[in-house]
Amino acid sequence: MRKDLRNVAYSVASEMNKKYPGTVINYLDANFPFVNGFPLFPHLSHNDGKKMDLAFCYKDKQSLQETNATPSPIGYGICEEPTAAEKNTTDFCVQQGYWQYSLLKSLMPQGRKKDFVFYPEKTRSLVELFAHDNRIGKIFIEPHLKLRLQLTSDKIRFHGCQAVRHDDHIHVQLK
Repeated sequence: MRKDLRNVAYSVASEMNKKYPGTVINYLDANFPFVNGFPLFPHLSHNDGKKMDLAFCYKDKQSLQETNATPSPIGYGICEEPTAAEKNTTDFCVQQGYWQYSLLKSLMPQGRKKDFVFYPEKTRSLVELFAHDNRIGKIFIEPHLKLRLQLTSDKIRFHGCQAVRHDDHIHVQLK
């Protein structure tokens, strides 16, 4: 991870802790840690230290208290599916022949999903803090979550069907 991306992450973490004390930002992938130009699977574009994936924010389903834990042990593969009223980009991409779009969901056991509740307000705050930082150029999240979370920044975009779905994590990248 490049120093400037790390500095953005620290700044966002500090602001999140002011608003939500005790918050831990769970970053999932920020380039292979030992060699530049080599991405970690499944990310082919995470090869320059400019990109980072982050877990969504959740509450414990039983207590409804904030938690720093996530339903997936690796952060990926447990998705916040579109509602019936929201556009289903996953179905669209799969119908277009992009078989890999939901690959991580099909590989990740879904059993822990029942123990967590997506925390939209906190996740929205996290995304907005990254979006407001001038060093960040793009943020990828599924279109249905952009609408649901009422995110309006032009930096927040659909990543395209050739990637994997982004309703299980947030992708941020430097300019």
